Amino acid sequence: MRVIDVKSTARPPKDRLRVVLDTNILVSATLSRGSMEAIALDLAVSKRIQLYVSEAVLIKYEDVLHRAKFSRVPRAVIHDTLALVKRVSIHVVPRQTVSVSNDEDDNRFLECAEEAEADYLVTGNTRHFPDHWKKTRIVRAPELLRVLSEEME
Repeated sequence: MRVIDVKSTARPPKDRLRVVLDTNILVSATLSRGSMEAIALDLAVSKRIQLYVSEAVLIKYEDVLHRAKFSRVPRAVIHDTLALVKRVSIHVVPRQTVSVSNDEDDNRFLECAEEAEADYLVTGNTRHFPDHWKKTRIVRAPELLRVLSEEME
């Protein structure tokens, strides 16, 4: 996994948006391969968007995907999904602590988005987040796909 200081690196190519995926997006992508959430993850894998994570985000992904309620998902699928995310993402180290969301775990995603200077934080649960955080818009997967589709026109 690449750990970088995002402030000192060049922005990804113009056509690659900076994106942070909330845990529920990764879970949906893992459980339902044809879903819009899976398409969002596939866009990161194919380098159409640039995915960013922090250590706290990775820990949350692992914690949630290993919960008993997901025991029907083969461990190999979970392992492969997590390995894929680690391989295609840029790892940032947030320098600010955020306390905006009532859900404390969601603040870690805002911290990651802020440090990555993400264009979008994609979630299935927008009620836990503000409409935007600094320069990051908080959107659902369909909205991210719509934005990307419009950019291709």
